[in-house]
Amino acid sequence: MIYFAFAPAPALIVVAVLLVSGIAKLRTPDDEAGWAELGVPAALRRHWLMRLHPIAEIVLAAALLALGGVLGVLAAVAATVLFAIYLVMVWRAKQRTPDASCACFGERKPITTRTLLRNGWLVVMAALAAVGVGSTPLLGGVAAVATWMWPWTLGLAAVAFTFVLLNQPTASIAAAAPSDVADEELEDYLRTRTPAVPVTRGDGAVMNLRTLSMQKPILLLSVSETCGSCKPVIERADAYRELLPEASVQLLVRTTPDVSPMVSTAAPFTLHDPDGHVRDSLDMPRTPSAVLLGADGLLAGGPVVGHPDIEAFVGDVYESLHGERPPA
Repeated sequence: MIYFAFAPAPALIVVAVLLVSGIAKLRTPDDEAGWAELGVPAALRRHWLMRLHPIAEIVLAAALLALGGVLGVLAAVAATVLFAIYLVMVWRAKQRTPDASCACFGERKPITTRTLLRNGWLVVMAALAAVGVGSTPLLGGVAAVATWMWPWTLGLAAVAFTFVLLNQPTASIAAAAPSDVADEELEDYLRTRTPAVPVTRGDGAVMNLRTLSMQKPILLLSVSETCGSCKPVIERADAYRELLPEASVQLLVRTTPDVSPMVSTAAPFTLHDPDGHVRDSLDMPRTPSAVLLGADGLLAGGPVVGHPDIEAFVGDVYESLHGERPPA
């Protein structure tokens, strides 16, 4: 009896996680570059599959909630396999690229040891659900059991609600703070000094970042040669330069000019930060990310992370200069 009372708990946890994940992915869908970074085979990186992915998670959650017996076990096994695939993918991505990230719950975040532990824990929960859900009614599943276990259900609902609150994406600084390129008053953005740290230009010259930015405002795009999600940002750099001729749009990479395949030895130069002085000083540990350095020696906006937020950030800077959003 005790086992039966606790058996639905793992299934309800898995249901909550799948619902949160599916809804978050619908709100903030991933892109092909993100799937490539996670190692998804090229044959599966299709737009329709990306749109179907969060819907499938929600459907799986509904099946696990409403079905018991053998059908519930099949749904729980499917969830176990799905979580196991997620675990393997993020582990491999982390092994390939130390600064890898994933949009596991919509918003792209770095893959850390905590990410791996979380995904491993979800595999365990789904496996326990597969063991326990078979004892629930064929039609009704854990939902039917939960109706007379309302204290348990209420407690798990509170856990799920807290989980949702903790995983809400925070508002982009770019949306709250316009650029100082147009000398606007920044009321919601705490402007700090651009760090006076060394950065190596593509031609080998070592520069002071603050001094460099005071020659002309810099839109600094931190990218990595091995980062799949950086590809659209790198490809859009020239377009950003056309949109924002008032600023110097420069790529910041982590390798030295002599080994970087992205090196540019003439204007627009690449900037190289092999020792991490710039990234650490500007709090830009993840790629792709962007920050705007003002010509007055102060930060003007950012950092923001991920291609969608960088696109929005560039649009905000353009709007502050021209009074309208950039042309599509």
